[in-house]
Amino acid sequence: QVQLVESGGGLVQPGGSLRLSCAASGSSVSVLAMRWNRQAPGKQRELVAHVGTSGSTYYADSVKGRFTISRDNEKNTVYLQMNNLRPEDTGVYYCSAIRGSFNYWGQGTQVTVSS
Repeated sequence: QVQLVESGGGLVQPGGSLRLSCAASGSSVSVLAMRWNRQAPGKQRELVAHVGTSGSTYYADSVKGRFTISRDNEKNTVYLQMNNLRPEDTGVYYCSAIRGSFNYWGQGTQVTVSS
């Protein structure tokens, strides 16, 4: 069983930055594919960023060049650095981990981008 706890969300003005953290337990993040997903009000949950076990990354077109996903194996934590935030980035951000056929989810952290 993998447990994930997100933190770092909050209220930020457009153009600002936030760094989200996802602390994992029950498994090392080095052997997991890790993802950040988000769900905006009234919309379906969408994949924002992915880092594979090889270190390869994927970003949704809407966040390319602004968001960076990274992994700290010593801290067993995955991060999402979000720069130049826009109001449309508002939503609940969820960390997820994939191991084999299992997909584990955190409880989410709220990000609100507003002036």
